[in-house]
Amino acid sequence: MKPLDPFDSNIHLLQKVLDLRSTNQSIIATNIANAETPGYSRKVFEFEEELQQAITNKPGALTTTHSKHISFSPTDVNSVTGQVRTIEDKTGLGDENSVSVDMEMIALSENELLYETAAQLLKKKIALLSYIVREGK
Repeated sequence: MKPLDPFDSNIHLLQKVLDLRSTNQSIIATNIANAETPGYSRKVFEFEEELQQAITNKPGALTTTHSKHISFSPTDVNSVTGQVRTIEDKTGLGDENSVSVDMEMIALSENELLYETAAQLLKKKIALLSYIVREGK
């Protein structure tokens, strides 16, 4: 048995969100670093929908019965990996770079806020567990 399982499954969810947000931060930073690279295609890390499906996965939902079956959705939060999608330049102008620094900075700020929120929630959960372990002292 894992030590935190009896306490709160939200701790696992928050840990996974932090991991996914960290990956997203790296991809956004790579886009910004390559904003002036001719022919560079913008990358987008998509995981929110997959994470939502893992959270709302019901016990009676469709599942795979064989390892070679195609899974429709992740069975638990730990199996969420997300996927990187490439956005090609469709303007036909300039150096065929599809990165907009303004859009990337907005995405960077949004991702940072969501990361900080998850980190604060995790901190509060751990503080609550610590309070319980210390028997309210």
